[in-house]
Amino acid sequence: MKTNVIECGECIEKLAKLDNGSVDLVFADPPYNLQLGGVLSRPDHTHVDAVEEEWDQFDSFASYDAFSLAWLTEARRVLKPDGAIWVIGSYHNIFRIGAILQDLDFWILNDVIWRKTNPMPNFRGRRFTNAHETLIWAAKSQKSRYTFNYEAMKALNDDVQMRSDWELPICTGAERLKNAGRKAHPTQKPESLLARILLASTNRDDVILDPFFGTGTTGAVAKRLRRNFIGIEQDPSYVKLARERIADITPIGSPDLLATPPKRAKPKVPFGTLIERGILRPGDRLFDARRRFSAQVRVDGSLVTAKHESGSIHTLGAKLQSLPSCNGWTFWHVERNGADVSIDSFREALRETGDFGDK
Repeated sequence: MKTNVIECGECIEKLAKLDNGSVDLVFADPPYNLQLGGVLSRPDHTHVDAVEEEWDQFDSFASYDAFSLAWLTEARRVLKPDGAIWVIGSYHNIFRIGAILQDLDFWILNDVIWRKTNPMPNFRGRRFTNAHETLIWAAKSQKSRYTFNYEAMKALNDDVQMRSDWELPICTGAERLKNAGRKAHPTQKPESLLARILLASTNRDDVILDPFFGTGTTGAVAKRLRRNFIGIEQDPSYVKLARERIADITPIGSPDLLATPPKRAKPKVPFGTLIERGILRPGDRLFDARRRFSAQVRVDGSLVTAKHESGSIHTLGAKLQSLPSCNGWTFWHVERNGADVSIDSFREALRETGDFGDK
């Protein structure tokens, strides 16, 4: 199967030609079926750019639902067993999409609110300003072992667990593609939004399918992050812009710069290995960073305090702090050459050599 290509044509027809179980992730920004009742105008009677293209117009909710069911059925077929899908929409369509996803046995993981820092005002003044869009993230099935790069998302959010409300600006400025001075595409998504999605739910070299490719935001971000993409777009003018845009993208060079690796992917190093390798010895005194607590290492890898409290590096650390849990690797330190050294640095050194664990 070819990747890093844009197929020009109707999405359901092109989806039908893709192999079963061939993509890792689907990102879809389908028509919203906005049901505009007329021209939108500002108070000064100037025209507001909105989605007026034919591709966003459907005869009825029933025809929109039939279209959605068709492309989502194909999207599920081409996903790998552990694949997932993201769909973005507005209040006009996202609830209908969500129901169809569940009817097709997708397993919804999160709904994510994209809160726009610079939304377009509601010029008619009869409703609240529409300041957000909703994304649905769903696994192919309840049993799917989908990708979620928790540590990367935490690092992106100042080392705090990422929430499901994302505050990001809409696509403006130099990023917004123009054609003869006008917006090339009415609903071009910001690259920051796609980057967060791909960093959260894909790995390097994964294949991302976008069946409503538009001007190529998914492909541009995928190429930069060293992912592969398949784009489907029915408008030849959008295809041309997308190809030109993606051709100018330079992938990130070093794999080390792509994302924080998940902790669970790191090889397990038992604390006892440090004793077996002679890095720590029975009787060595460990202490926390502020030297409030201390304990000695036993030959079996447990710790004991002067008050005869004992336990593993984790359980004793928690007990001394009156906390439910403790990461003993980062809590305990030892003195080496006059400096306090975290025992976690010894674990990382062993991981680099690969000389550890049960024999």
